[in-house]
Amino acid sequence: MSMITAAQWVPRGFAAPFPQKYKLDESEFERIAELAKLQLDDAEEDLKEAQDNGEGEDEEHENGAGDDEMKDDTESGAQTTVNLDDEDLKKYNLDDYDDEDAEAQQNVGETKGLSMFGNLKSLAFYGSNEEDPYITLKEDDDAEDQEDLQILATDNLILSAKVEDELAHLEVYVYEDEGDNLYVHHDILLPAIPLAVEWLDMPVSNNGAPKADKGNFVAIGTMDPDIEIWDLDTVDCMYPNAILGAGANPDAQKSKKKKKKGKKMNDEYHVDSVLSLAANRQHRNLLASASADKTVKLWDLNTTTCAKSYAYHTDKVCSLAWHNTEATILLSGSYDRTVVAADMRAPDAKAPRWGVESDVENVRWNPHDSNYFFVSTENGLVHYYDVRNAPAKPENTKSVWTLQAHDQAVSSFDINPTIPGFMITGSTDRTVKLWNIQETGPSMVVSRNLDVGKVFAASFAPDSEVSFRVAVAGSTGSMHVWDTSTNASVRKLFADRVPKQIEGEELVEDKLVGVEDDESSSSDEEEEEGIPIGSDDEEDDEDEESEEDDDDAMEG
Repeated sequence: MSMITAAQWVPRGFAAPFPQKYKLDESEFERIAELAKLQLDDAEEDLKEAQDNGEGEDEEHENGAGDDEMKDDTESGAQTTVNLDDEDLKKYNLDDYDDEDAEAQQNVGETKGLSMFGNLKSLAFYGSNEEDPYITLKEDDDAEDQEDLQILATDNLILSAKVEDELAHLEVYVYEDEGDNLYVHHDILLPAIPLAVEWLDMPVSNNGAPKADKGNFVAIGTMDPDIEIWDLDTVDCMYPNAILGAGANPDAQKSKKKKKKGKKMNDEYHVDSVLSLAANRQHRNLLASASADKTVKLWDLNTTTCAKSYAYHTDKVCSLAWHNTEATILLSGSYDRTVVAADMRAPDAKAPRWGVESDVENVRWNPHDSNYFFVSTENGLVHYYDVRNAPAKPENTKSVWTLQAHDQAVSSFDINPTIPGFMITGSTDRTVKLWNIQETGPSMVVSRNLDVGKVFAASFAPDSEVSFRVAVAGSTGSMHVWDTSTNASVRKLFADRVPKQIEGEELVEDKLVGVEDDESSSSDEEEEEGIPIGSDDEEDDEDEESEEDDDDAMEG
């Protein structure tokens, strides 16, 4: 099994040109030792609890069945002693097996406590090959490694939360637009299945280290209640730079057993899976998280503590989005089939609430008009709401327009931050669709099956130079970057909105960039259904029919 559950672009200019390899110094060792001790203490408590629970069963088993077992052994004549005079055993000299050799004791001498490693006094350790006098040929491996890890200023990073067999990790892709190249730069092992990824532009640490003005970090929400924060400019890290939740607090860790049993909501940390993360781009130290424990929590990244907890919903909260201009307004969507736009400064105030017909999948503000927001649902609909027209009751909600975008859940969608009216939707029906949002509503431009399986991530690049690039990933575990500007229909509709980006370019074939894979997934399932994957004929037919389908797709 291999799948990508979430993905996000990193803007250009934030990644270090030469990421550093992880180094274990004294302070880092102390930090890791403390984290490891918390995990070890937790494991010992689990073992002790299991032994205590099984002690009663063992006593009953011994009292009830012990006499019978002894009787059976006696009747069967089982041998319980070993004859050391046997000719085959004499050659092993088992009588003196436990005696230590006097000569070995003399050689060990004062290093008796380190006998497992032998005599360490004659060994010397050098910090690098340059310091070792016995190495005459100095290798230049560091320079080669630095060159392999180099990230250019024109490169984009794409963060991919991936599950492969029983391994969960974050893959950091590098996308070279000029060379049409996409490859995995490095990866980060995760403790549980990742569900949410959010890029951070400021350093975060639990140890209170001085904060720099700029950083390249990532917050990851998983099936565990803790949120891990990693440094993207350091390769081969062993532990996260910071943990938001009970895992970072020894006192809270002690009450973990009660948390597991009761899963009682509290104001300090989540007690269930983290389903969504949203970083505030204006107040950079604020990170919002949504959880299956029905709460939304606001974290202060300067102190790595929970500043406030909110309970606006009665079911799992699955999606969050900060307002583009009003930096304290947070949009949240839930499985209770409601969407709330709340001011984080007034937790006790009644927040406006909109109702939808099924479970919410994603929420987004319109980056080109902050008075409107989008909501996608489990039954394939996309709603467009005016925040100024909040209903008195959720059941009386009226949308500006409603689009039946897919036959199944709209698991991911995005609004182009540079090109007005350009929307992409991805669904569990395995298709990706591009839409032109007009005043009267959206019209489909093109529909494609990019052979990524069920689509779980579809997002536009954040930089204007690559504004037509789309990252798409899904249940097959593959990541593709689609240059939508090479599609004739897209160029025709959006060329006048960004003329400087495609002026003078020649019309080329549809361009899709992916990672080479020796065991690339086949499209047998789609071929059995008679659907050619990403064929030009299919795309041209859908382009011609898109205008006819607009009226059928619109509702309201």
